[in-house]
Amino acid sequence: MNVEELVRESLREQAAGTMTAPADLADRVLAGRRRRRTRALAGAAATTALMIAAAVAVPAALDRDGGATRLASEISRGKTLTHVDQSPPRDLIAAGDQALAAYYTVRMDKRPNRDEIMTRTYSVLDQRTGRYEVDARWAYLAVAPGMRTAAVLERQLPATRVGVLDLLTKKVTRWIPVEGGVGAVEFSPDGKRLIATTYDKNPDHYYWSKKVQVNDTMEPQRVYSRTGFAIVDVESGESDWHEVPPYRMPGGIGGLGSGEKLRFNADGTRVYEFINMAPGRIFRDLRGEEVAAPPKERHVDLMMAPAGLSPDGELVAGGFAGGARTTATEVLDPGTGERAAKLKGQELLAWADDKRLIAWDIASGGNEFENRLVLITIGSDKVVSLSGARTPKDYSPGRWEPVFARR
Repeated sequence: MNVEELVRESLREQAAGTMTAPADLADRVLAGRRRRRTRALAGAAATTALMIAAAVAVPAALDRDGGATRLASEISRGKTLTHVDQSPPRDLIAAGDQALAAYYTVRMDKRPNRDEIMTRTYSVLDQRTGRYEVDARWAYLAVAPGMRTAAVLERQLPATRVGVLDLLTKKVTRWIPVEGGVGAVEFSPDGKRLIATTYDKNPDHYYWSKKVQVNDTMEPQRVYSRTGFAIVDVESGESDWHEVPPYRMPGGIGGLGSGEKLRFNADGTRVYEFINMAPGRIFRDLRGEEVAAPPKERHVDLMMAPAGLSPDGELVAGGFAGGARTTATEVLDPGTGERAAKLKGQELLAWADDKRLIAWDIASGGNEFENRLVLITIGSDKVVSLSGARTPKDYSPGRWEPVFARR
């Protein structure tokens, strides 16, 4: 479940009376970029930006060196690749250590009983051509550091196995059986392991029998069905499953984040779980037992600021820090949680290096939902546009979500 989906779930739960709306909900929803149908900004002022108009051309990816094909992401290493005229992107976008490895769009497939299934359609970087190609085979996809392989789940969730996809040949090299039904997968920072979150129901299924009122419309909602997670060794295929049921607020009420996928922390020694109660996250060891937050990750919030801890560990990406008519973000001191710098942007997505971040921000003349990828620099007002703007229309082909990986 991504940020937009989590905020959508939050609105449903609040409408159902399951929890009290936080005082800063408006700012959090703006940062989460979920479209609010009951409130529009009175006209967002265009963010002052230094636009780099000329996109750097993607080098030819089919490069023979001793008979080996080099990856497009490898050939382009060190270059900033921008395509400000493309949304969704067609050609490789990258900055610093990060590249847009894939992106996906979402649609809601209706069922005869009025249930809905949320379906992702991925476009994945073709490492031979440097272009994004639709690969509709997968319900879920995560890309490993180095961008040579991806982990994939087949369409029927929860899945009984995880595929290892070669991004050059586009073929699954092997299937890894995993105990329990898998609904989401993520790589460890070193790419050697996977965390596979398991469920006893499809986590993307919305049930009419659990419907709630959202604004003036009744909508189906999810059933929190997470059972735990497995740590999977990619090379050997061995896995170790541990029980972690959905988080429950005091009183047994399922809160925002209940059943959310689990992730590795910054160095892969802990498991991170988002919750909507203080302190906002739970850290666990690799056996699922709750542990103290790592000292530099106590203020990490991967829902509102997916970039997390900087590569050198000296800063933490913070949430939305703008106002009703302006956008801004912040980075924090990892020890104190206090603001270290205020930046441009709406949401910090990935660290390009220790001083630059890839973010969403409003396109010139657009509203808060017409946002594009930008590169921003700590201590500078410089903004480099990386992509064209997304459409504000939910569940449309022009509303895409990025999947970043280290190149």
